Amino acid sequence: MTVDLTTQIRPAGETATAAAARTLRDGGLVAFPTETVYGLGADAANAEAITRLYQAKGRPAFNPLIVHVGDLAAAKRTARFNATALALADAFWPGPLTLVLPKGTRCPVADLATAGLDTVALRVPAHPVARAILRDFGGAVVAPSANLSGHVSPTTAAHVQSDLAGRIDLIVDGGPVEVGIESTIIGCFDRPALLRPGGIPRADIERVLGHTLASPDPGAAAGRPLASGMLDSHYAPRARMRLNAANLTRGEALLAFGRADLSGVDTAAAVINLSERGDLKEAAANLFGCLRALDTSGARTIAVMPVPDEGLGEAINDRLRRAAAPKG
Repeated sequence: MTVDLTTQIRPAGETATAAAARTLRDGGLVAFPTETVYGLGADAANAEAITRLYQAKGRPAFNPLIVHVGDLAAAKRTARFNATALALADAFWPGPLTLVLPKGTRCPVADLATAGLDTVALRVPAHPVARAILRDFGGAVVAPSANLSGHVSPTTAAHVQSDLAGRIDLIVDGGPVEVGIESTIIGCFDRPALLRPGGIPRADIERVLGHTLASPDPGAAAGRPLASGMLDSHYAPRARMRLNAANLTRGEALLAFGRADLSGVDTAAAVINLSERGDLKEAAANLFGCLRALDTSGARTIAVMPVPDEGLGEAINDRLRRAAAPKG
């Protein structure tokens, strides 16, 4: 893609909201904060704008996008809800939960955004900037993470600028995001399935449902992923990742969690701690920013201390595994 746009950066506020809505109506691309990560928005009904979005990110067109809407009423105009989906929407919207649902008969979302599937992924974001833009725009907005495809997701406007300056029209700077990892994705099938762990822990969702979540077909992402974030290699820094490190080799950078007392830590190229007190919520919020910072250290390998695989730790470990996977 030719990088020839002048990308404006505006602080969040009424002027930026109006500019964002106008840009979306004109078929442009706008990066804005959600509570999870910064999203790259395009008019969900405009196939030409969505094509520009795929090109700007370098994202494969077989990877479907999440559609952001302002409220449940707008979601119901887009997809068919069953009792399970309604219960989850009532419990967690607005918030970091995406529901994969059958398309409605008058679904306004362009087929390109759903990668030709007969389902659509929907979310109602909680961030006030995202909600203001959706309200002023008046329609649905596709908004994958505002970064180059496969790279570390952005949690500040500066992260967006470093990846997409010259490729998109506008960045709305709303400061650092709160959650720091993407939304949890639930497939609302005959038996609800956890397609991607995220900002709402599995246990919270299972508590509302009254039963456990199914797991998706492990081969689904290899062919035609059902939702965003299911590709094996994703969220990756340029440096190699080494998970569950019990010691450190000279020159490696360390992504720590809790007490960073590993053997060899004094030889590290850099050390950043997700949470010195071992708090998973803090670690999730810091994850992508820490990976980006360590990627600038010059180290060829980032060693990662173990993170408990419980609560938000499931989502953190999912992102770390995909970041460490061989790049295609």
